[in-house]
Amino acid sequence: MAKTLLIYFSMTGQTEQVAQQMAEILGADLYGIQAAVAYTRNDLDWTSPKSRANLEQKNPTSRPHYQGKLPDMTDYDTVIFGHPIWWGIAPRILYTVIEDLNLTGKKVASFATSGGSGYGEAQMEIDKLVDSAIKGRILSNMASISSWLTDNQLK
Repeated sequence: MAKTLLIYFSMTGQTEQVAQQMAEILGADLYGIQAAVAYTRNDLDWTSPKSRANLEQKNPTSRPHYQGKLPDMTDYDTVIFGHPIWWGIAPRILYTVIEDLNLTGKKVASFATSGGSGYGEAQMEIDKLVDSAIKGRILSNMASISSWLTDNQLK
């Protein structure tokens, strides 16, 4: 039987909520990424050119550290990454996690939550990190989650 792992990064709880709903539909295991140094409100201030998130997102080589140990990938056939959209793309901490995992032979997909951005630029970045990633989408409710899972044969 295929086994799915859903790995997500969430700052406001929106991505976490979608990830939990998706995991329930799929019977998937969940893993929440936690930053090694927690983000503060000031770190996330997009209006400040010197905010931590601005500096990370504008630097393609930035790889923020995460807490703890990543899950053992051995038993998983499918890995789904969930993230918010920051500056048009996934937060750079997701890049760190993806690069630290062995995804060879896994079906890989990603989704995001966003207040207004599309997924095009984020998908281009995911495609650079993962060979043959399933086309992602912005998800916000049960209907969009279910549709995306069905369209991509993930359930």
